[in-house]
Amino acid sequence: MNPGDVASRIAFFAPVGLLFFLVVMTVWCLISGVNLHPMHFTFLAAGFFAFHLLFTYLVDHVAMLAAFLIAAAVSLLLVFNYMRIVVSPRFAFAPTALAQLVYLILFSYAFFFKGYTGLTITIGVVLTLAVLMQATAKTDWERAFAPTQKPAVKSEPEATG
Repeated sequence: MNPGDVASRIAFFAPVGLLFFLVVMTVWCLISGVNLHPMHFTFLAAGFFAFHLLFTYLVDHVAMLAAFLIAAAVSLLLVFNYMRIVVSPRFAFAPTALAQLVYLILFSYAFFFKGYTGLTITIGVVLTLAVLMQATAKTDWERAFAPTQKPAVKSEPEATG
């Protein structure tokens, strides 16, 4: 496997993984009442792209798998520690680190399986859609995007009896 080819394909499709990561983070913030500023999202994106930059340059100097693991660890630590400080350790782990694991690490690792990359990513996209649809099914989108932030998930009507 040509490391340069794999690195260039991963870097070329990086915005797709970032888009999914940011969509999941935005939806999670809306339904959980976490208010992140656009600068927080800017730093999340920068930490996400640190993987691509580091992997692209490391792959010329160390084995491809080692470069991948080092770049992944650095990016995960950057984003995890940032969100740990901004929100909380729990939020830094779930959803942040989990979403980054899926949309950065697994998404990028799919490029190691020539011929299966598209199918792997498509399955991930469909699963993401299913999870987001279920997680937001009871969301009042008018309230979620209202100027004042209130929890966007409707509560179940109370049973009278």
